[in-house]
Amino acid sequence: MITRRNFIINTSLAGAAVLALPSLAFSMNKKEIGLQLYTLREELPKNVKETLEKVAASGYTTVETYGFSIKDQFWGLSPIEVKKILDENKLKAVSGHYNLGSFLYDGNTAELIAAIEAAKILQSEFLTVPWVDEPFRKSIDDYKKIASRLNQAAKMCNDAGLKLAYHNHDFEFQKHNEVTGYEILLNETDKNLVYFELDLYWVVRSGNDPLKLFKANPGRFKMWHVKDMDKKNAALNTEIGSGSINFKPFFKEARQSGLVHFFVEQENNFAINSFKSVKTSCDFISKELI
Repeated sequence: MITRRNFIINTSLAGAAVLALPSLAFSMNKKEIGLQLYTLREELPKNVKETLEKVAASGYTTVETYGFSIKDQFWGLSPIEVKKILDENKLKAVSGHYNLGSFLYDGNTAELIAAIEAAKILQSEFLTVPWVDEPFRKSIDDYKKIASRLNQAAKMCNDAGLKLAYHNHDFEFQKHNEVTGYEILLNETDKNLVYFELDLYWVVRSGNDPLKLFKANPGRFKMWHVKDMDKKNAALNTEIGSGSINFKPFFKEARQSGLVHFFVEQENNFAINSFKSVKTSCDFISKELI
């Protein structure tokens, strides 16, 4: 017979166990596995419906969009049309990569406003800035200007019920007078409005340690790109679990990171084809990491 006292004791012990094992706590609270749809950039524009059906069949429940523009929308489909296909496959576009036109450089908000509207239609949580063109990231002043623009965009997103995030590559970790561009972005942006999507592959490729970033900036990395590195050629990707990156230590510190969503991404070097690769990665994460 389970008495109220035993129930309380057992519940307390279970809670203590969860606190002692951050990875377990994460797996209990977040079972979603996401895919950055750029992985399927060859297939998606040809047949959005069929591609998203295969994404769902591979085990993914969330996606991150890419490629939106005022002119072409999403691969020739409106946000409303894309949302319908996502709903049919029980997929949620919790984030999207939006280039924002020239906003980061000259402050023109036309593309940003359109992106916010698209993200709202998709019922996304995050609007993510994926890239900064090379001519506009050459100095400390350049990065401070980008940070200022991110703060401005974040306020507009917040007013619309969205969160703004910034996705890194490796160039942000280059030093400018002993400070990296990434440090400037972290320090010069509003911690309550601007979040970061940490691409684990690019952090490792740049020679940095995601765990040190988590410790120095707790809670700021709400999203990750989980992308593995080929063992023979670091410039290439591979299926999660087949490469040289050990993701287990990162997932153990998911709580310190602030992780809410993560997305598998593989840009090249598919073992057989892209669909089989994303399924392989999803299966590995489900069995080994969460």
